[in-house]
Amino acid sequence: MIEIPARLIRNHSEKSSAWLDGLPGDVERYSREWELTVDGDPLSGEASLIMPVVRRDGTRAMLKLQRVDEESEAEALALRTWNHDDVVEVYEDDPETSTLLLERLEPRTLDDLPDHVEATRILAEILTHLMVVPAPAGVRRLEDIAGQMLEDAPAIIPLLVDPADRALAQRFVAQVAEVLPESGDRLLHWDLHYYNVMAAQRRPWLAIDPKPLAGDPAFELMPACWNRWDDLVATGNLAQAIRNRFDLMLDVTGIDRDRALAWTAGRILQNVLWFTEDGDTRIEAELKAVSDALFA
Repeated sequence: MIEIPARLIRNHSEKSSAWLDGLPGDVERYSREWELTVDGDPLSGEASLIMPVVRRDGTRAMLKLQRVDEESEAEALALRTWNHDDVVEVYEDDPETSTLLLERLEPRTLDDLPDHVEATRILAEILTHLMVVPAPAGVRRLEDIAGQMLEDAPAIIPLLVDPADRALAQRFVAQVAEVLPESGDRLLHWDLHYYNVMAAQRRPWLAIDPKPLAGDPAFELMPACWNRWDDLVATGNLAQAIRNRFDLMLDVTGIDRDRALAWTAGRILQNVLWFTEDGDTRIEAELKAVSDALFA
């Protein structure tokens, strides 16, 4: 038997108790089918159980167990589509359950790098490599995701209690509508932030845990702007620090500024819609700070 990490129980006990209950059996199943030996205590992300294992040939690996959903079902495909030198390697996968056997990386992420500016530059360099790869067939499309946002917005935005928040959200709707007809066809990570880049032995840093999407690379910048938040606050000028990060990402990747602003507005709008639908009737403070820094 394995002990399920508390974070995973907290995140999934209400809606996915059957999946949680089945995890010990799933570890046994894949250990048997893929000839693995458990090699440590279970770890977890927000939505997955990670088991350190050793393969029959002695290779150290990580068994990743997660629920099948729109985010997980194309993960193996995306990781195998990008260049091997930029992302974690997939050794085995089961498409029916989105279970993956992954290369074992070092227990260190870009969030652990002391200099947040250097970490941002590395993040941007990785994005530069990922964003040139065309998306394979079968990956969700940014055009569809953004189109659904525009359909949902008229019913959700009025729930915001502050007229200024409603006006800001409507402004972002207009910006997304303008770029929607040219949504792009590159393979996007969608969640490329500091925790999702890990150190490795074969390469200094590798991207992990994509939520694959076909679209415009300009959609990828927002995660860098509101992760490692304490580092931004510590500069003493939050707005300028956010702009500096955004500018650094643009300088390294070469992404067009106008499209970057439009799709970053889309990322902010997406979060506003999610949070408001969940009952938060004011725009979350960090989202508002990014909005003020980039769009005021």
